[in-house]
Amino acid sequence: MAADEIQHLTRAFSGLGGLGVDESAMVSALGKWRKQPEKLSGFRKSFNGFFKEHGVIERCEEEYMLHLAAEFSRFKNLMVLWAMHPWERDARMAHHVLHQAHPAAIVVEIACTRPAEELLGARKAYQALFHHSLEEDVAYHARDKPYCSLLVGLVSAYRYEGPRVNEEVARAEAKALGAAVKSAAGATAKLVENDEVVRILSTRSKPHLVETFKYYKEIHGRHIEEVITSMIPIHQAATI
Repeated sequence: MAADEIQHLTRAFSGLGGLGVDESAMVSALGKWRKQPEKLSGFRKSFNGFFKEHGVIERCEEEYMLHLAAEFSRFKNLMVLWAMHPWERDARMAHHVLHQAHPAAIVVEIACTRPAEELLGARKAYQALFHHSLEEDVAYHARDKPYCSLLVGLVSAYRYEGPRVNEEVARAEAKALGAAVKSAAGATAKLVENDEVVRILSTRSKPHLVETFKYYKEIHGRHIEEVITSMIPIHQAATI
């Protein structure tokens, strides 16, 4: 068995070092060698930290077997998600985090990174699967959070996805964001509850927001991300 092949599989099954199974390397190796058992035997013999000679076989050590079982359980979940229709996957992920008291980061990611049709599809899938709308579940489960209105707006959005941007409006909204930051006086709760902030962030297209944030930097001398980050207490950052 070639040294580079041994190294390839060793990397794939490097979990006892705390790195977990390298799924892409593992799939490549198992797919390539599925009908070549002699290569897997060569791997086991070269990886004697986890396999011991036992008569005519190389026996897997109990510790490594348990570790692999745990890692493959994680990989099983990955494969299930991979096999799902993207709309169903997003709907199930959003439902899971909303009903398990997890931070809203995954819901924000779905709302902000999916194209309009995909977000609409996820909302349709959510309603079909759980007999509630995503919007009403977000509104209910985030009702005590200061960012509730913004989050509902984000998941409800159907944004324009073309390239056109009204520069005059983008500049005006950069000034509006600056006024909202000033009126919030360092309190993120006040900022994300501001109606203008919610309207701009939840309805404008991504190219429009890029231009708005560019003008914000020109007018106020700082990136808006820096401003918002500086307003978030360290102990709260992980829960947003």
